Amino acid sequence: MVNYKIRKFPKTRLATIDICALGLKKHHITSLIEVDVTESREKIKKYKREINKISFTAWLIKAISLTINDHPLVAAYLKGKGKIVVFNDINISLLIEKDVDSQKVPIPLIIKKANESSIETITEQINAARNEKLNGNEIVIQRKATSFEHLYYILPGFIRRLIWKYILKLPQFAYNKMGNVAITSVGITGNGSGWFIPISIHPICFGISSIHKKPVVIENKIVIREMLNMSVLIDHDVVDGAPMARFINDLKRNIEKGVSL
Repeated sequence: MVNYKIRKFPKTRLATIDICALGLKKHHITSLIEVDVTESREKIKKYKREINKISFTAWLIKAISLTINDHPLVAAYLKGKGKIVVFNDINISLLIEKDVDSQKVPIPLIIKKANESSIETITEQINAARNEKLNGNEIVIQRKATSFEHLYYILPGFIRRLIWKYILKLPQFAYNKMGNVAITSVGITGNGSGWFIPISIHPICFGISSIHKKPVVIENKIVIREMLNMSVLIDHDVVDGAPMARFINDLKRNIEKGVSL
């Protein structure tokens, strides 16, 4: 006789399935980059000692939002066939892993106006979201689920995905509900090196992998540095290759020099 267990499928996973189904149809261009964060991490340690406690993730969100602020087109939504909607502020959807009914599930936290928020404020938002208790009847953090959001989970899959398609055709509504930037992380520190490529319906999405030590050549000398692997997905329907490359170059430089620290 075969032994097995049956577990309850978290309702929150249905939204993940729907987003993946639609995200696979997006024309994202993926860039895999490796960023030297040695000096930035040292600056963060100094910042914690002399100014205030902040997290690496919160600072990275700040660095990303400031770079996007200089290249707003990378976070713009395409509306119809002839309009691009560019928002003045950067609203970031960060996936937070939560225990929901004894199972770990990713729940989105919307960090509004990340480009204007301090690193301390972003740190506090992330910590509060991680510490907040949720149950299976809730699908959002920092507020209670609406009646519509409860209804969402009892609808057939094709109707749920039609709802997402409708939302994406209304950039202002999509921006208010899910922001214009997505960030997901599989862990900041680890022994291995590699990239993971997320699936997203956002105009721009970041997949944050692990930080690992490796030998690199600096001024003809081999030194050990801390390197962060990151994947960046950008909507090619909105942005061409050259602007993408300029954004990636500025992002890498801002992270490596420890912008805002």
